[in-house]
Amino acid sequence: MLEKILQTKQHEMEQFTPPVPLGLRKPRSFREALVHPHRAIALIAEVKRASPSKGTFKTRIDPADIATRYERAGADAISVLTDRTYFKGDRDDLKAVKAAVDLPVLRKDFIIDERQIEESAQIGADAILLIAAALPPKRLYTFYKLAGEMGMVCLVEVHDLKELKAVLDVFQPEIIGINNRNLKTFHTTIANTLDLLPYLPPDSIIVSESGFLSHQDVSRILPYPVHGILVGEALMTAASPEDGICRLMDGDD
Repeated sequence: MLEKILQTKQHEMEQFTPPVPLGLRKPRSFREALVHPHRAIALIAEVKRASPSKGTFKTRIDPADIATRYERAGADAISVLTDRTYFKGDRDDLKAVKAAVDLPVLRKDFIIDERQIEESAQIGADAILLIAAALPPKRLYTFYKLAGEMGMVCLVEVHDLKELKAVLDVFQPEIIGINNRNLKTFHTTIANTLDLLPYLPPDSIIVSESGFLSHQDVSRILPYPVHGILVGEALMTAASPEDGICRLMDGDD
């Protein structure tokens, strides 16, 4: 599935048009949001319309409203999926979210081209996702440095030990995300984070991504040196954004 997504992204880049910039950048620290969370662990709450494995979550959403409600419920950062073909997102979703909240905003997409990094800065992203499975390590590092020059940080995502070692052979990312979902099979297990933790640099900030559907799932990760979790499906399918966060993070029924 990942290969198919990347092929589609390459085709999309052939028709790439620069966005209208959001205007004056209002940078917010994604790093600080992870290091100083509202709760025992930071929550990156995701605005996500659909996924290839689960289909469309809701037929119509207001990204700005959802993000505002996430913020009120105590999220530490907002992730916005901007891929159109497979996740039904849009870069305008991120622009709307950035204008609506005071939290740092992560652009979650399949970044394969330098133009997407400049585009991310123009639409207001404070951070971008770089996927180790999608980029050779040296090219990923080039993108990492370019994002930094444009005032953004990177969540460098790995799924397995091979990907992690390949990245660490080139550089040590400040923020490392462990994707609990295999992008080739879409099988998801939180055990993936626990398996990789012994191999992670002790001074990197660690984010566990995907697979958090209940408070029990969150509690499972709390004893470990993980700074934050990224959650989309459980929040987008909840009765409300506030209810989703309360149930997930506090165990409130």
